[in-house]
Amino acid sequence: MIKNISQKWRLLSGQNNWKGLLNPLDADLRRYILHYGARAQATYDTFNSEKTSKFAGTSRYARRNLFSRVGLEKGNPFKYEPVKYIYATSKIGVSESFIVKSLSDEAWCADSNWMGYVAVATDEGKLALGRRDILVAWRGTIELGEWVKDFDFPLVPASTIVGNAADDAKVHKGVLSIYTSDDPSSKFSNTSARDQVIAEVKKQVEQYKDEDISITITGHSLGAALSTLNAVDIVAHGHNIPSNQPNNPCPVTAFVFGCPRVGDSGFKENLESMNNLHILSVCNAPDIVQWLPPILEYAQVGVELMVDSRKSPYLNYPGDMKSWHNLEAAYLHGVGGIEGSGEGFGVEVERDIALVNKSSSALKEKYLVPSSWWCPLNKGMVQKNNGFWVLRDHEKDDGNGD
Repeated sequence: MIKNISQKWRLLSGQNNWKGLLNPLDADLRRYILHYGARAQATYDTFNSEKTSKFAGTSRYARRNLFSRVGLEKGNPFKYEPVKYIYATSKIGVSESFIVKSLSDEAWCADSNWMGYVAVATDEGKLALGRRDILVAWRGTIELGEWVKDFDFPLVPASTIVGNAADDAKVHKGVLSIYTSDDPSSKFSNTSARDQVIAEVKKQVEQYKDEDISITITGHSLGAALSTLNAVDIVAHGHNIPSNQPNNPCPVTAFVFGCPRVGDSGFKENLESMNNLHILSVCNAPDIVQWLPPILEYAQVGVELMVDSRKSPYLNYPGDMKSWHNLEAAYLHGVGGIEGSGEGFGVEVERDIALVNKSSSALKEKYLVPSSWWCPLNKGMVQKNNGFWVLRDHEKDDGNGD
């Protein structure tokens, strides 16, 4: 299977917009989607949401240890090296800040929150993937109630993302603000999340300009919305074009999960007119986030792959709004078992069933997997030599910790 993926990676990345691969779901594409979904899940698994921690709002794990700490090294042929951590300002307006700070009352840094990472396929990973993949993963929110309550912002011009020529394109005000806002007084957010990612992507494209390169962007929920903006931004401004191959841009693909609607029909038209840009949107039938904001002017984008977690014999039926939106319990479990877009459910790929309950209680009790089992040992409390306990739930990188 790995050999198949390396040989047909362009098709799996949407060269033909996944024609003929979705129903029934191609076995290699299934593993491909699960691979990128797991990289999106890593943004949740490393995020420090412990409200009593002075590091709440950042990554628990140092960049050099990220993938080993979140369980993506053992038995995984797709090897990556994280090269950049992404931060967004938490001083964006009151109306938008809930999205960034919804997981913690206080950020570890009063003006910043950790929002994801940029990684690059290692030499070993390149062999398995068939090319040098530059990966961007964006973090989403967890508390669905906050999303439903507050995700109703107006549309604003998208010229920053798609270029001034596209005067008719508009995007979601709150998501755009998170993507483009900066705080000059902040150590981590003195440039916007957008500028941080674009600078790193350009750097990596230039470094590997003599190789086959791809840019893949992934995220869930808010992270999916940010992934959509990021993918369009990269292609619209030519950041996927190596300096020595001006007529040979590398493909940009976004695999998004539980993505809300991020722009209007003008944005959709601009997106669909871009060569070398492909978006696969994985949706769970009962999840309402894909229909938010509930405003007529908004349009859904990308090629749709529909799963239905309610059809799984492994999960509690029918579930609830939170479990239907959960990345592991609904989306990745659904991709692992769906027979085709909107079709039945079976054991289509060998995947650890315990992952379903990482941050949920969706799995039936007979499987004997504790609910929400993913947490640091003793919640990060470490005993000192004198017998006293102290909270140490953050690993520091050498240098500036990015």
